[in-house]
Amino acid sequence: MSARMKAIVLDGTGGPEVLRATQIAMPALRRDTDVLVRLKAAALNPADSWFRSLGPYIKGKGPCILGHDGAGVVEAVGKAVKSVKPGDAVCFCNGGIGGDPGTYAEFAVVPASQVVAKPDSVDFATAAALPLVSITILESLYERAGVTAGEHVLIHAGAGGTGHMAVQLAKLRGARVAATVSTDEKAQFVRDLGAEKPIFYRKEDFVAVARAWTDDRGLDVALDNVGAEAMQKTFRAMAPYGRIVTLMGTPADDADTTAYVQNLSIHNVMMLTPMILGMQARLDAQARLVGQAMDLVAAGKLRVAIAERFDLAEIGAAHARLDAGGTMGKIVIRIAD
Repeated sequence: MSARMKAIVLDGTGGPEVLRATQIAMPALRRDTDVLVRLKAAALNPADSWFRSLGPYIKGKGPCILGHDGAGVVEAVGKAVKSVKPGDAVCFCNGGIGGDPGTYAEFAVVPASQVVAKPDSVDFATAAALPLVSITILESLYERAGVTAGEHVLIHAGAGGTGHMAVQLAKLRGARVAATVSTDEKAQFVRDLGAEKPIFYRKEDFVAVARAWTDDRGLDVALDNVGAEAMQKTFRAMAPYGRIVTLMGTPADDADTTAYVQNLSIHNVMMLTPMILGMQARLDAQARLVGQAMDLVAAGKLRVAIAERFDLAEIGAAHARLDAGGTMGKIVIRIAD
């Protein structure tokens, strides 16, 4: 009889109620380059709600297990693996879209090239919360937008799981950072992370505030993590030749064709694309970005805020909290001590 493990499987599509705790067969190494990780923690991301509600991108043979981010201890390695060994602490972003099982489980199998060493100074919850958001923001602000020192950068939803990382990484590039927020508490939170200008989007016109902040020159860079309406409004806050990165899909131009007239560069970032399309070289490059972010965390230059923690058995409550939104930082799942 094969070894078994606890896992949360997806039973159909819908709300948190479709997530079911069960026992399934423990995954086995499939390739000589694979690593088996005994998971200590996993992190939730907005994409988890999307896949839960609409179904996985890839139809796999076994049960669908959500979760992209994980951290734990290497249990076993394939015979070709030299980069890690049993007992090493690691984190990674892999699975959770159908196909390869995700991280809502006690064990996961991951290509060795995608695991990143966890320093002793970084706890497992922090390591689990780091991969997807660090890949997303490093790709968005550094690789696509090319943020440089002195530029004016606006981060939408600056206190959220993605936004709070964006504020810090833009600041580390020497940029001047503004962030949209909804409360005084969130305003102080983003200030503590390095934002110069919190903008209360519920009671202020963020376009007018951003233009005043830049002496009416306009923003150099903006990160959209909200959606089409906010992004179209953002066009009017940009300087000519400004760069916008969206994580939400690219909308049409506004009625005045502002993006066209202002010659804005618009970048669509979907960091799960390499996983969906099986682009291993890209996945390996993303792992290197996680390694860069981990070095910053270990050096005390980057903070991963943990908003709330749930046990694996509380996954339904964790997803309900994820759906509600408004957290300051990331939601993390405890899997083992």
